[in-house]
Amino acid sequence: MPFVTVRNVAHYYEWVTSQGETPTGKPVMLFVHGWGGSARYWEATAQVLCDRFDCLLYDLRGFGRSRNSADASRSTKALLQSDYSVETYADDLALLLDTFDLDRVWLHAHSMGTSIATVFIAKHPERVERAILACAGVFKYEKLAFALFHRFGGYVVKLRPDWLRKIPFANRMFMARFLHKALPDNESQAFLEDYLMADNDAALGTLYSAVSQQAAEEMPGYFASLKPPTLLISGEHDIIIPAELGINAARLNPSVIHYSVLASTAHFPMLEDPKTYRATINGFLNASAESLAASRATGLATSQAVTPDAPESLETEVVSLATAQATDGDSNRSGTDVAPGAASFAG
Repeated sequence: MPFVTVRNVAHYYEWVTSQGETPTGKPVMLFVHGWGGSARYWEATAQVLCDRFDCLLYDLRGFGRSRNSADASRSTKALLQSDYSVETYADDLALLLDTFDLDRVWLHAHSMGTSIATVFIAKHPERVERAILACAGVFKYEKLAFALFHRFGGYVVKLRPDWLRKIPFANRMFMARFLHKALPDNESQAFLEDYLMADNDAALGTLYSAVSQQAAEEMPGYFASLKPPTLLISGEHDIIIPAELGINAARLNPSVIHYSVLASTAHFPMLEDPKTYRATINGFLNASAESLAASRATGLATSQAVTPDAPESLETEVVSLATAQATDGDSNRSGTDVAPGAASFAG
């Protein structure tokens, strides 16, 4: 497997191009996955875009196949094990681009990855041509709900028995709350295995930093400061990051953010309805700056303003993970009482 070292951490990466795994000199589209996942779930999307882009996929630090190297200095390990903020992951992304000598890319991110991408774009607008953010949003901080989420989420992250991957239908239970349309078993199994593979420190660290008062207060500012044309896509039935939270983010920067809701999809629209997802992003990629501006003005002018409170139905991956590990029918009901509305977190 190919790896590149970023701050003494071996990061797994892969190229998906029209020539297999060899970059061809086309514009580069960089894909960023969400919490508990890996680059694996972006591969199908990259395959349909590689006729026009050299697609670069990578696993975030502590997730998938990206791990601390054995020879990393003690001080470097201490830094990386203690700092799992969205801002630090955005810095990782910048260093990754430097490693590949990439001055400017197209960004394509999902869920928690959209928070990383948004911070990166805000800090380095000159390095991004356009951005696609799937399942992004802004939310309001609620002290008690977030405290409950952190406590419950900590238990779920720490209790991840490897034998769970062998339990019949565990993969379907694991993915149930993320989806409106079921995925093939092999794809659901890959998601479950990625979750079980995630580094404990990284899983907890990102959970606490991405779902926090700081994130709730700072992410709106990052969205408002975006400069490159950006497409924000929500799933109509997403209970992890509901569409209204995406509208909130789009309304912060209506001259830049183009917003779209995909019907009959939830938290993984690119996998639940790949044909419509592909048509949506191709429309954005092909559009001129002038036509995008006209479309944004029309679409957002007719949208209703939505208060960025966390709706009662909003649930995060941690709830899904708890459901996946439960064996009794009451687990689905108990999960709905814990979610704090962590819009930037889900993966």
